[in-house]
This record gives sequence, structure tokens and C-alpha cells, in this order.
Amino acid sequence: MLDVQKLLIDGSILIAAFTALVFYVGLYKPRLFLTKQDTPADILAAVPPQTETEKREAKLLAIPLLLIMVGGVFYSTYTFALQSGASFGTLFLHAAILVLAISLFDLVVIDWLVLNTITPQWAVFPGTEGFAGYKDYGFHGRAHLKALPGLAIAAALLAGLAYWLA
Repeated sequence: MLDVQKLLIDGSILIAAFTALVFYVGLYKPRLFLTKQDTPADILAAVPPQTETEKREAKLLAIPLLLIMVGGVFYSTYTFALQSGASFGTLFLHAAILVLAISLFDLVVIDWLVLNTITPQWAVFPGTEGFAGYKDYGFHGRAHLKALPGLAIAAALLAGLAYWLA
């Protein structure tokens, strides 16, 4: 049986860490998000491409994001397995809920609310003010839909590892 309290606590911590990191980078190094996966095509075409330094920094940014998404979800799932002796299916559900919660918060709050609806000045690249991509809710929705199979596979792998180690 799922531990709703653990899901709420661990999920809140992971969402807060993920959100803080994304906002920090968005405020201070927004060009690290200049990728096909993160930026609508009209904006991407109008902004100079990432420099080699920015590409390197973007790869380094993946480390703390993976620590949150993979390490945090694994830790929560593993400690849940130790506490509960849950089956693989329950551990998969636990991991999937956490991964989906982070992704859904990213989509609804960060992408749709902040970037698409509010569109703060710090999120607008110079020279792209008023571009349609800033209001393209579908761009972010499609990106998150494309990520779902990978998220399900990651949840299954993390649950399997937690099950095996517990």
C-alpha cells in the first residue's frame, strides 16, 4: 500500500528543489535552456545559438537535475521499500507518482503559468519580445507528452533497483 504522507513530503521536497534550480538558472543563465526541447522554434531561430561554453554549462546543469529526478526519486523509493517491504508494483507506482508530480508541476506552474501566462521579462530573450512562442502552451504540453515513456521507464528502473536492493 502506498504511503501518501511519504509521497507528499518527498514529492514536495523534490518539486521545491527542482523548481529552485530551474528558476535560479532561468534568472541567471537563461541561455542554458536554449534547446529544441525547451524553447519554441520561433524564439530559437531568432536568438544566437549557444556558445561552446554555454553548451558545456548546460551539460553540467544536467547533473543536479538528474540528482533530483533520479537520485531523489530513487532515495524516496528505496527508503519506502525498506520501511514497507512493498512489491515491485507498489514501488513502481511510488516512483511514477514522484516523477510525474515533478513533471506535472514543471508543465503547469513553470511552463504554462510562469513562462506562457505571466512571461516575466527575465524569461524573454532580447529581440524576441512579443514572439508567438512565448504563448505556445502546446509546445510545452507536447514536450512533456513526448517525455512520458521515458519517465515511465525511469520509474520502472528505479523501482526495480529499489526492490532488488531492499
